[in-house]
Amino acid sequence: MPITLPENLPAFDTLNREGVMVISDTRAARQDIRPLRVALLNLMPKKIQTETQFARLIGATPLQIELNLIRMTEHQPKNTAAEHMDEFYRSFAEVAATGEKFDGLIITGAPIEHLPFEEVTYWQELVQVFDWAKTHVHSTFGVCWGGMAMIYHLHGVPKHMLDAKAFGLYRHRNLAPTSPFLRGFSDEFVIPVSRWTEMRQSDIDAAPGLETLLGSDKVGPCLVQDAGARALYIFNHLEYDSTTLKEEYDRDVAAGGQAGPVTLPVNYYPDDDPSRPPPNRWRSHAHLLYGNWINEIYQSTPFDMNAIGL
Repeated sequence: MPITLPENLPAFDTLNREGVMVISDTRAARQDIRPLRVALLNLMPKKIQTETQFARLIGATPLQIELNLIRMTEHQPKNTAAEHMDEFYRSFAEVAATGEKFDGLIITGAPIEHLPFEEVTYWQELVQVFDWAKTHVHSTFGVCWGGMAMIYHLHGVPKHMLDAKAFGLYRHRNLAPTSPFLRGFSDEFVIPVSRWTEMRQSDIDAAPGLETLLGSDKVGPCLVQDAGARALYIFNHLEYDSTTLKEEYDRDVAAGGQAGPVTLPVNYYPDDDPSRPPPNRWRSHAHLLYGNWINEIYQSTPFDMNAIGL
């Protein structure tokens, strides 16, 4: 089964060329099937790139997925054309006003981790999103800063500034091999990391109801399950494309280190040579994780959308 996207969304052509099964929303409307409704609250500057990354992963399952794109109501993105936002996105205020419900919600990261959560311009609305999700979303997936923000709001787990940016591919361990979210996972594997902050295992352990599923000796906890909130929080970036870390490195070099010392992403380029193309060594685990998440939603979400959150 395919993922349902508007036929003129840039991700439609990109994923179609890659062999990902996609179907236009007009064709999907003629099928007698209830697709899983997944919303993407996109907080990243490069909206189109992020849309494509997540659509690629959740569209690789045997289920039909209807992807809904959401933005913060007042925040105006600077790196994506207004025409794109107007055509494909709805504000959270619009979505909340309809009362509609979703089987899944992904909340992306955002390049604002140097700010205290409460100083983020849209923090109060994001808190509304977290609370709304309890009654309107069956399963929520918070990614990087989005996951840190959600676990902070729901459990008071603080983020801590790092002395140096964690940047590159870091080896992680499977801490919960029997978790349904980790079906097919290796015991050890690499995950892209790009952040100036961290969540500490001691703080997570002090919050009741949280379980760390993936972790690294060098960059700490990675994937945390919050069963009570029907949520997962991942602090790293399995959704990244092969060249995303390269693009970040090139951007930092071009900026002359204005955001901090420029470091080569560790364990990423062959022989640490940035002139050589980096191989993708995390793609299979990315598909496993998001495929397992979609499968768990499918196995447990009510057929009647109105029953979600009850």
